[in-house]
Amino acid sequence: MVTVATWNVNGVRARAADVDEWLRTTRPDLVCLQELKAEPDQVPAVLREHPDYWSVWHGHKGYSGVALMVRKALVPDPPRWQVPACDFETRIVAAQLIVEGQATTLASVYVPNGRALDHDHYKYKLSWLRRLRAHLDADVTPDADVIVAGDFNIAPDGRDVWDEKDLEGSTHVSEPERSALADVCAFGLEDTFRRFHDDAGLFSWWDYRGGDFHKGRGMRIDLVLASRSVAERSTWTCVDRNARKGQQPSDHAPVLLRIGDT
Repeated sequence: MVTVATWNVNGVRARAADVDEWLRTTRPDLVCLQELKAEPDQVPAVLREHPDYWSVWHGHKGYSGVALMVRKALVPDPPRWQVPACDFETRIVAAQLIVEGQATTLASVYVPNGRALDHDHYKYKLSWLRRLRAHLDADVTPDADVIVAGDFNIAPDGRDVWDEKDLEGSTHVSEPERSALADVCAFGLEDTFRRFHDDAGLFSWWDYRGGDFHKGRGMRIDLVLASRSVAERSTWTCVDRNARKGQQPSDHAPVLLRIGDT
């Protein structure tokens, strides 16, 4: 059994102790982190030198940044880390590793926000997703074990937002963004959360303002995409809402996927 987790921590320096506690209590095997807002040498040692995990930290000061953490008990030797050629602004890092005898590609991604439909950053978001798809086509095969997890800044469909009408004309829900995400999935990746949950109103992000978390005003934008061979071995998934609580939590909650039997 292997547990994959993805979590936009919204500042690794501010939340290092919380992330470390969560790792020690939840014990995920493969961890994808986003929005580090830190250069590698600025990552607190409690995470950068974590005794239970191999890790790679790919970020820069101010915004963005991604990381991978791989449990040493699962993978006895350090994985082969990779920063794909499609990377801009430290938004993707990948690893090639053997998981329970299977060659596996694992990637942590932080898709650009887009800001507004008429903003240059929105065009950048769409082009970034096209580069991600091109990277997948060039570097891996959908017949292999592939996991691409992270903050995609896109709610895949109407079930994944609190109110489609309220968000009309904004990013995260526009047709071009959703089409770009669908094209990434068309490589041969499945949104694994929907394998287990059809319901609306199951979110992974809530704005800090206006008590949105307690009012259920959120979006599901943190995804674990997996190739068929991985998705078909999956047995369980959840959003860890407890990690969104506390004094100064991230605005995102971790999403976990279990692969294999207990």
